[in-house]
Amino acid sequence: MTIIQRLNNYLGLVRFSHTIFALPFAFMSALVAAQGIPSWRIMLWIMVCMVGARTSAMTFNRIVDRRIDAQNPRTRDRHLPSGAVNLLEAVGLWFLSSGVFFFGAYQLNSLVLLLSPVALVIICGYSFCKRFTSLSHFVLGLALAIAPVGAWIAVTGAFAIAPLILACAVLFWVAGFDVIYALMDEEFDRGAGLHSLVVSFGKTGALRVSLITHILSVIMIGLFGVIGELGWLYWTGALGFGALIIYEHALVSPNDIKRINIAFFNVNGIISIGLFLFTCLDVFLLH
Repeated sequence: MTIIQRLNNYLGLVRFSHTIFALPFAFMSALVAAQGIPSWRIMLWIMVCMVGARTSAMTFNRIVDRRIDAQNPRTRDRHLPSGAVNLLEAVGLWFLSSGVFFFGAYQLNSLVLLLSPVALVIICGYSFCKRFTSLSHFVLGLALAIAPVGAWIAVTGAFAIAPLILACAVLFWVAGFDVIYALMDEEFDRGAGLHSLVVSFGKTGALRVSLITHILSVIMIGLFGVIGELGWLYWTGALGFGALIIYEHALVSPNDIKRINIAFFNVNGIISIGLFLFTCLDVFLLH
């Protein structure tokens, strides 16, 4: 196997492209905290922390779930069950990426470094949640919600209300779309004794919960705009955020889940990047 093929296997193992979900919110928080562009050094180390933390979390999840993934028809071709990446390589990648995360935190400031072990416990601990609670979707949301708080602290060295509001928006947004994604595994999860809101409430009930959490995320995005004193360009992006949430729910119904991948990957990628771009324009042009 060539180096390129092995690298592609590692990137596929951790779904590296999915970094797009949380990274824009981290950068968005950093821009608002700085009321402009933070130093290139801070932005660089925020990105290093994000990539390291997410790679660590996803690798850990794949390690912990490797036997479950091997039994699920939807996931049995993933890299660990299929043998494309062996367990020793995955464990090595987890240690390496965790180390990168801690080193990045060290390069930012003492508070970020102090909180980094807590963050790693949360983002890796999510992997066990579906074994005992239907609220695992919200733990995943919490894991990604750490990003804007960490980025704000990286810029300012302190906590504030604004990033906590943005974190709530991310938490509810992620929990909502993770519930939608869980629709695909309802039958398997029931048989395997795993927990999700879909298992607890059925497709119809779970989609109602997803809609409620997404409404809460839209409200939180609005509150962030108010507290952050952002202008009309941000509010244009916030309106687009709400419209895309409506579109996401229009793509899926209890009797039709064929377009889940479009709702999950395409729409949510546009949501995160789009809101970030409108926030950039607002901070650069109106402040």
